[in-house]
Amino acid sequence: MARITRIAKTAESEVPGTSSVSLRLAAKQERVFREVLTLFDSQKLPSAVAGAFALRQHTGICRVTKDLDVFLSSKDISIALGLLEKKGFRCEISDPVWLAKAHRQGYFVDLIAGMSNGVFTVDSSWIDRSLPATIVGIHTRVLAPEELIASKLFVTRRERFDGADIAHLIYTSRGNLQWARILELAGEHWELVLWNLVLFRYVYPAHSDYVPRSVWQDLLTRFTDHVRSPDPKARFRGSLIDHRMFAIDVEEWELDDILKESLSRSPKICARPRVERRHMS
Repeated sequence: MARITRIAKTAESEVPGTSSVSLRLAAKQERVFREVLTLFDSQKLPSAVAGAFALRQHTGICRVTKDLDVFLSSKDISIALGLLEKKGFRCEISDPVWLAKAHRQGYFVDLIAGMSNGVFTVDSSWIDRSLPATIVGIHTRVLAPEELIASKLFVTRRERFDGADIAHLIYTSRGNLQWARILELAGEHWELVLWNLVLFRYVYPAHSDYVPRSVWQDLLTRFTDHVRSPDPKARFRGSLIDHRMFAIDVEEWELDDILKESLSRSPKICARPRVERRHMS
């Protein structure tokens, strides 16, 4: 694998760039992260780290991060919150569809059960396919690159865009991604995969072969067929991308509120069960 070029150090007033140079966490922050990962491991709670730590594992890119992202099923998040509360963490369910948080000493851990639009939900396959890794000195697991890519497909908002992360994941994979899995996860949202592949092709024009020709052909054929014969009953999907940027479509132009429907179908993070239910024999 080619060595990832280090980005020059920026001025303190600038937003930190990404780099292959390790960034040290504050001692208190590292202790909080280590305690959470150790607790989950000791309780055999099925989970996998995502976010900046997983991106570094797969690409070598190091990014300043204020939190630790851990993916679990909604059921296991409820169990995790009970365990963390017992250890003195301040816990909250920020959004019952996908996100809970555990706070301590000004630092926090995000417990994630899927995407904020309800399209993707973490199930056992996400955890089963995760890979061993060492995070803040703790032996744990990170999302496989295919699930990490899927988790970023809908992060296309004005204030945050994860397309560069996806491009980096494809580039550093050197053609070793399991595209059948990515397309399985994307399902009817395959156009977002194609969108990111076009971006990858633009950024790395010499490396189109990192994506199998069969994948290019499949997605481009699907796209061409849909453009040639559009479905007049196809529904507006902009709110799945960003409900704020596409609010006018729903609120004033009276197009479908498909986001509301998606959220209503998504499993919810429930109130925390008694910790005793999780004691291991």
